[in-house]
Amino acid sequence: MTLNNTKYSTALYMRLSRDDENFGDSVSIETQRIVLHKFAQENGLIVYDEYVDDGWSGTNFERPAFQRMMEDIESGKVNCVVTKDLSRFGREHVTMDYYLEFVFPEMNVRYIAVNDNEDTDKGLSDFVPFKNLFNEFMAKDTSRKVKAALHAKFAAGERTFTTAPLGYMRHPENRNKLAVDPDTAWIIEKIFDLASHGAGAGKITKILVQEKIPTAGYIDYKKYGQFAKIYENAPAEKAYAWVIRAVRDILKDETYIGNSVHGKQTNVSYKNKKSVRKPESEWFRVENTHEAIISKDVFYQVQKQIENRRRSMKSGTTQIFAGLVKCANCGWSLSYCEHKNKSGATGYFNCSKFRQLGKVGGQCTAHYVRYDTLYAYVLARLQDWIYQAHTDEKQLLSKLLKSSDKEAAKAHKKQSAELSKAEKRKIEVDWLFVKLYEDWSSGRITEYNFKMLSQKYQTEQQELIEKIDRLKTELASEKQAIADAEKWIALIKQYSNPTELTAEMLNTLIEKIVVHEAVKDSDGTRTQEIEIFYRFVGKID
Repeated sequence: MTLNNTKYSTALYMRLSRDDENFGDSVSIETQRIVLHKFAQENGLIVYDEYVDDGWSGTNFERPAFQRMMEDIESGKVNCVVTKDLSRFGREHVTMDYYLEFVFPEMNVRYIAVNDNEDTDKGLSDFVPFKNLFNEFMAKDTSRKVKAALHAKFAAGERTFTTAPLGYMRHPENRNKLAVDPDTAWIIEKIFDLASHGAGAGKITKILVQEKIPTAGYIDYKKYGQFAKIYENAPAEKAYAWVIRAVRDILKDETYIGNSVHGKQTNVSYKNKKSVRKPESEWFRVENTHEAIISKDVFYQVQKQIENRRRSMKSGTTQIFAGLVKCANCGWSLSYCEHKNKSGATGYFNCSKFRQLGKVGGQCTAHYVRYDTLYAYVLARLQDWIYQAHTDEKQLLSKLLKSSDKEAAKAHKKQSAELSKAEKRKIEVDWLFVKLYEDWSSGRITEYNFKMLSQKYQTEQQELIEKIDRLKTELASEKQAIADAEKWIALIKQYSNPTELTAEMLNTLIEKIVVHEAVKDSDGTRTQEIEIFYRFVGKID
């Protein structure tokens, strides 16, 4: 390729996308630089500047270096653009044609694609539109392949990340996996502990700031030098400048129960890189990809509290029951209301479905209960359980398990013995079946006897398998019931002779409060059943 005698102030433009890295060194920025400088030197071009977009897609023409080059062209500083090939300039055929056929000719700018042997000064070949179309196809195909590769990586329990979430660090043996960071996991544990005890994101944020607990950004700055522009020479309080949004994001992040959730966002298309939020039903969730910091029980309890959280009323009375009080008939939450009279305001709850739809179509009934009545009843029940936990924990545990410790131990021992016996017998039957087959194959028993005995052993095998599974399930259930009961007792022992209810206490100890419709007796007495379902142990008789 030879050039005319015109003086050209030349822009050497280089681009590399993350997808292009799959093609190796042949398209690297350094390779492009060598090719372009050699071409400029051999052809007498005066290099005005280099313009490098590293990590930018060819379908996006809003690249920073490309835009800077176009500004220099418009200001008359550059009148020649050289790229290694057409694909380095871009991979979107309509926009490519626009620049090559309209923009550059109108601005008297020469464009050269070295390896494609294309030069606007000589006239572009008839193959340029096809080359641009092929380059766009390559971008689309590469995008599809990259997505498929990422999906395979995610399905294998790996993930891509620049910075690990707070509480985690990059796994020392696999850079695409997470490992618990012992130096920061306690912050996550503290946040979820506060939330599970009734604190909202705002209150948690305030506590973190008051206790001067460092933010994730500041920790990354101290460990890896990231975000230096934000934290270097910043006031000391910047290190623990927590915001509510950050706390909310942590509380909703399934990473902390060992899950990896991918595909929350996507691009509009392989051409348009604008991110759009995808519906949760389309997220790609992979469970148990790494060690959890928070138990699933605690995590989902917190999600339930977030979902049911309501704004507090001016009287300051409703927030403690928010999301806990449910209708026995339809399952909807009971909403708090106030009836104003001369002596003040009387608070009460009634079914929110009834409030919205009334009795139309038999939707529901009021399930009316006064706030002070509910408050007094729940407080009395909790006071009773707390008293029992402090005075006779063993007896309370027996009540929760609905049998005496002696009887429970006896039943557990019997089931364990049955399980051991069944497992032993299954091993014997398996061995007998093998021996039976050997006797039949060697002719020591007839086929008739083989079929009869094999049927007998297969039946017994199946019965033993079912019995072993049942006993294991029962024993596991008993162990879980004991663990849950002990966990709940440990929770209520945190309190001692309470005289009032708090949102923290209710959310710690109670799962839900179910209110039934009141019934009037023949003498006019109003009777109403209220069921309290406690965390881990359910309803206690």
